[in-house]
Amino acid sequence: MPDKLVNYDLLSPTNFLARSVTVFPDKTAVVYGGTSYTWTQFQERVFRLANALKARGIGPGDKVAFVCPNIPPMLEAHYAVPLLGAALVSINIRLSAGEISYIINHSDAKAVVADNEFGKVVAQIVSELTQVETFVNICDIDDSTPLDGPDYESFLAESSADPVELAITDEREILSINYTSGTTGRPKGVMYHHRGAYLNAIGEQLEFKTHSQSRYLWTLPMFHCNGWCFTWGITAMGATHVCLRKVEPREIYRIIEEEEITHLCAAPTILIGMSVYAKESGIKLSHGLEIMTAGAPPAPTVILNMESIGANITQTYGLTEVFGPHSVCQWQEKWDDLEPMAKAGIKARQGIPYIVAEHMDVVDPMTMTPVPRDGATMGEIVMRGNNVMLGYYKDEKATAEAFQGGWFHSGDLAVMHPDNYAQIMDRKKDIIISGGENISTVEIENVLYTHPDVLEVAVIPVPDPKWGEVPKAFIVPHNGCEPDPDKIISFCKENLARFKAPKHIEFGPLPKTATGKIQKFKLREKEWEGRDRMVN
Repeated sequence: MPDKLVNYDLLSPTNFLARSVTVFPDKTAVVYGGTSYTWTQFQERVFRLANALKARGIGPGDKVAFVCPNIPPMLEAHYAVPLLGAALVSINIRLSAGEISYIINHSDAKAVVADNEFGKVVAQIVSELTQVETFVNICDIDDSTPLDGPDYESFLAESSADPVELAITDEREILSINYTSGTTGRPKGVMYHHRGAYLNAIGEQLEFKTHSQSRYLWTLPMFHCNGWCFTWGITAMGATHVCLRKVEPREIYRIIEEEEITHLCAAPTILIGMSVYAKESGIKLSHGLEIMTAGAPPAPTVILNMESIGANITQTYGLTEVFGPHSVCQWQEKWDDLEPMAKAGIKARQGIPYIVAEHMDVVDPMTMTPVPRDGATMGEIVMRGNNVMLGYYKDEKATAEAFQGGWFHSGDLAVMHPDNYAQIMDRKKDIIISGGENISTVEIENVLYTHPDVLEVAVIPVPDPKWGEVPKAFIVPHNGCEPDPDKIISFCKENLARFKAPKHIEFGPLPKTATGKIQKFKLREKEWEGRDRMVN
């Protein structure tokens, strides 16, 4: 065992705060509307929250749930709760009362801290939360306290600001539990550990090139993979967190200009909203803006539209199970002279593993043999390393399935290009097998996104008496557009192999999860009701 006093120290992302306080004590750490905190003030609030929770009996191994938007208390929780050796359970604020009840109970949370807008939802299920001993109200929108407990600021004010030492003995202890979107059933609790969060937080900053003068806007939910570990990474750099309660394009662009934002992260659905608003409002950025995107593969058109207003897009890829982004489309100088759409096409790739991640491959999931690097042969993306989850909380079966063969199985089908850059083609369950040919729904969607009338799109397989199944596109048109289905299909035939073009088009809204992901399974259920579908 190494001598911990000389050549070994526990890795925990909570360590980053002490360094920034030492180096930048009077520098602005957090901005929210007209409120701001220096690093010293922010640390004091973290200590007060930790001591207040400790006084209520929270300690190592306990769980603390937060139902809160991207405001300072949510950020403070990412330090105070883990310092106690407890696990933070950040709950999606868009979930229903029943879903929130399930997560609080399944995670065994002993305390619930809720913003008063969403506390009204929690108040409906208090009788179901038999393990919860403490409720706290964050009074951000008004002075109401829907839960039977103190308001957050009083909770802190009546507590001590005495320093709190990190109460863990193993860097692989549970830091947080993040629940998956639950698109096909009950959400699973993904267990993060201190070591993985520490390394992934550093990795994000290496790939995103933040520094002490960066100003980061919280457009990405902190409840999603702990904000891809940027909750800790921005602090590590001594940069400034700019909090944002509601993610609306008009407000995003206002704050970008007023607060001189340099970096933000956004899922493709947010980029689409920003892109449309910028086009409609004639927006051009007055200064450079770095945007990291991940989630569903972004269409090259969306990337091109955002870069046309002055942003630079970095495409990353990951899952909740690997602490958020795991790989990046590392840009290379040899691509600088390509045409804009060609550049955007490359940027839409999922790329190569992060410096701190290292291990990612595309393999035949049955044999675990890597696929040829030909940009055509599909396999499953698998990962392993320090930023892979400990497993699913209280679900050994699902954990064993995810870790088959000594790798984490993503469920994403991809190709590997000759330059070792991976590119997602589909989810396993979404690939279309038509007349023996594999058709990527993502490939079709990327073409449809280039059509001027298409705002959003989802492509799924639907039954066909001749081919077994064929592509169908569900399209949300731009406002004021009434596209012709036949012309849409012809457009696809002009830009794809003809057999890949959708055979059917349907216009209307798309079902989405609370995190904005399109729920293709709901579209599939409607089309395949009463039929069986086999996917190899």
